[in-house]
Amino acid sequence: MTSALTVYAGALHRAARGGDGALRLVDPAGTLLRHVDTGAWHGDPTSGDSGMLARCTGPTLDVGCGPGRLAAALARSGVPALGIDVSPAAVRLARARGAHAMVQDVFAPLPDDRRWQHALLADGNIGIGGDPARLLARCRELLGPGGTVLAEVEPPGRPGWRGRVALTDTRRTSDPFPWAVVGLDDLGQLAEQAGLCPAEHWTEEDRWFVSLSR
Repeated sequence: MTSALTVYAGALHRAARGGDGALRLVDPAGTLLRHVDTGAWHGDPTSGDSGMLARCTGPTLDVGCGPGRLAAALARSGVPALGIDVSPAAVRLARARGAHAMVQDVFAPLPDDRRWQHALLADGNIGIGGDPARLLARCRELLGPGGTVLAEVEPPGRPGWRGRVALTDTRRTSDPFPWAVVGLDDLGQLAEQAGLCPAEHWTEEDRWFVSLSR
């Protein structure tokens, strides 16, 4: 078995070279849970990202920034943004495209103790750590007064789940790690547990998003 970071880094590098960056998220029995297209994260933001980016009107923390498409787009538009990711490979790629990014676990103390106006949880990153309520509560700690968490979620009617998963490509499968999927219908209870209030939700290009206010 191999660490998830190693499998993830391999997919990112293949995609950066124009190769196949596809990964599959599977349960411990190998059952497919979802496809992960890392290649899409190397391109410019799509119209499906525009609603999140437009709502970032001040200093923004991009949690799980990957190769930095959102943090770099915000920087180009003049919005102060920091991308954090536990993958050194992702952070190197993010910096190469002009994003301010660092290798950092969201649950660890951040070296910059500012209070952020927005925290982004795009591309399913609300599942980081396998405990969405804990992650949202951590994001709340990082926000200043009136700050918002902007998160991508599953559509209405699709149930969420929590458990141990693995990443796999055509060659290898990672060690299991905790993950979660959150549906729009789950947000009310999770937000309450985290001390946040649902402010709005919207959909673009068959993707669903929520804004939670501090």
